[in-house]
Amino acid sequence: MNARTTRTLAAALSLTAALAISGCSSDSGSASESASGGAPKLTVSGGYMPEPVNDKMAGAFMVIKNDSKTADKLTGATSPLSDDLQVHETKDQKMQQVQSMDVPANGELRLARGGNHVMFMGLKNTPKVGDKVTIELRFEKSGPVKVELDVKERTYKAPASTDGTAH
Repeated sequence: MNARTTRTLAAALSLTAALAISGCSSDSGSASESASGGAPKLTVSGGYMPEPVNDKMAGAFMVIKNDSKTADKLTGATSPLSDDLQVHETKDQKMQQVQSMDVPANGELRLARGGNHVMFMGLKNTPKVGDKVTIELRFEKSGPVKVELDVKERTYKAPASTDGTAH
């Protein structure tokens, strides 16, 4: 083999190894811990949006689970459905926008009807039951997490979890 062939082969092997390693990364529903070990491992389940009444606003509900020893914060969200997504908390039956919400270490953040949630303001269209809405959640420490929300009936109630609490 000449030097050029050796360099070409080495480059091809390096590229193949890099692709193989990246193929072993986390699934699309989670943000994995970074190589530096600093970012929490987050997964999202049970995501849904009740069918909006009109194109003014809609809520998104889900459970964000943190399977690491490092706490994180939900700091925002983006979606093709709206240019204005807000993180809302509900206290004393009043909804208000907040800058972030804690996702505790080895715990979870529940976004549920009547409680904390992500609010879509000024929808670009009105999704119908059976549609899917894409949302990308942003966190203080973890990378963004893309989630597909199922559009459910307006009266839909998430099933109770194994610990007896609703999602």
